[in-house]
Amino acid sequence: MTIEALAPSPASIPIRNRLTESRWLPVTMVLAAIVLIWYVGAVWLNAGLVEQRLEQSETKATAAEFIGTALALDRPLLPAPHQVAEEFYDSVFTRDVTSPRSLVYHAEITGSATLLGFALGTVLGIVLAVGIVSWRTLDRSLLPWIIASQTIPILAIAPMIIVVLGNIGLTGLVPKAVISMYLCFFPITIGMVKGLRSPDPLQLDLMRTYSATPSQVFWKLRWPASVAFLFASLKVAIAISLVGAIVGELPTGAQGGLGARLLSGSYYGQTIQIWAALFMAALLGMVLVALVGVVERMTLRRMGAKP
Repeated sequence: MTIEALAPSPASIPIRNRLTESRWLPVTMVLAAIVLIWYVGAVWLNAGLVEQRLEQSETKATAAEFIGTALALDRPLLPAPHQVAEEFYDSVFTRDVTSPRSLVYHAEITGSATLLGFALGTVLGIVLAVGIVSWRTLDRSLLPWIIASQTIPILAIAPMIIVVLGNIGLTGLVPKAVISMYLCFFPITIGMVKGLRSPDPLQLDLMRTYSATPSQVFWKLRWPASVAFLFASLKVAIAISLVGAIVGELPTGAQGGLGARLLSGSYYGQTIQIWAALFMAALLGMVLVALVGVVERMTLRRMGAKP
């Protein structure tokens, strides 16, 4: 056999590598377009501030100098991407994680409230779904109220929750977790109701033929069928739980948390700080959703699902 015969041909290149390259190309192009539009928007929105500065100093600037000044303002209306990246790097990697100026410190506080609210919302959502599926009375009486509860603006109800819980001695982490629970239990309830009702009628008839008890029908048929629906709901719920934790920090005057970081930035006009905190919140949300995805893959693999 010759060396040429042993050499890999173009057709033998793994298809997975080709798919990966083709998948990342559109993402890169979209990201580049977003950054370009962001820079243009920063120059456009900050142009008024630059003109005021030039009028006060009675100086003239070339186009390049004008653009450079618009992208280097200390308190711009819209910070440039590199300004946000510098603030993010400084707040994450150059600060002590126990310092109030560290985004890691604030993310830990918000993340704790998010996880506690998510856990409470998960338990509440599953319990409500099981009750709705098991008893027709709850289906007709409770489900409409669950849906109606989500029509109340969270910004209106969050201060009420904080005041009520504060009067009974519950402060700090618990009120924010309750607000997170209020937001995230709804998708879990609806998803679990859909999942528990997803088995085919023929499968239910087969279980009755085997003289299965209601408990056996639930654990051997309804619950396994609902797992996929549950994890789809959990991914939505944990992202909403993060939003609830941030919103819960706004009316409390808290000194820690991403919501407090956003609020202090708005008080002092630190738009770069605000955008860095927003990116940390987005990164935290992606990490939490990814963790739910990891648990989902592990669970489905244990249940015998194919990867």
